[in-house]
Amino acid sequence: MAEIVNVHQAEAWNGYEGRHWADHHDRYDAVNGGGNEALLDGAAIGPRDRVLDIGCGNGQVTRLAARRARLGGATGVDLSGPMLARARALAEEEGVQNVTFEQGDVQVHPFGDGVFDVAVSRAGVMFFADPVAAFANVRRALREGGRLAFLSMAPLGETDLGTVLAALPRREEPPVGHDGPLSLSDPGRVREILEGAGFGDVASRRVEAEQVWGRDARDAAEFFAAWGPIRYNYGESDAIVDAVADAMRPFERAGAVRLRGRSLLVTARR
Repeated sequence: MAEIVNVHQAEAWNGYEGRHWADHHDRYDAVNGGGNEALLDGAAIGPRDRVLDIGCGNGQVTRLAARRARLGGATGVDLSGPMLARARALAEEEGVQNVTFEQGDVQVHPFGDGVFDVAVSRAGVMFFADPVAAFANVRRALREGGRLAFLSMAPLGETDLGTVLAALPRREEPPVGHDGPLSLSDPGRVREILEGAGFGDVASRRVEAEQVWGRDARDAAEFFAAWGPIRYNYGESDAIVDAVADAMRPFERAGAVRLRGRSLLVTARR
């Protein structure tokens, strides 16, 4: 792997966090996959495009992008060795041949200049050590006129996930400027970062999608409690599982726990 500047994130995604996402790829895709169509439509991927998937994880978006770019291809880049191994295995299993996966830190990865037509990301861009530098590196990797589209987490207020989190002991949310899950939740800050990185035509809009967390409240709560941020902040506790299960029970319907999620869909151009 090339140079790493985001050391803390590299440790997390090559440790428990990355292994959990790789082992439960289908469940995380059920939580996050509701925004796939909006993301890929926003990217306007054509059949001959060369696509970069930033923070590709287990590679679902990479594979979907590759199918749209059937005469081109898609490259997924991520810090996580366990998730990239899963991504390669799933691509082979599904017979998606026009994909490649590389381990690297997007902020400093040597992509080359003008290699890609479009860059996409599903919630893989909120944790850069230096977001302006990272997006500037992505911009260099795009051809002139190349497109960027990503989904980032929107504020949790008035969402079902916010309701579930409210059932847990109070934890102070990180400030919007922090390099955490809400770091790109404010459209004004997103515009400032992307324009600082040299992008133009920056636009954003809210996207709502269903998140499937499990087959019933208890199953969903056990999975939720094992999710990295919850486990990190609260440890392993039956009391946390019980509290989450109680909060999720009102969202049981049609054989699953279904929460209304909200993301920010951002588009820009080199």
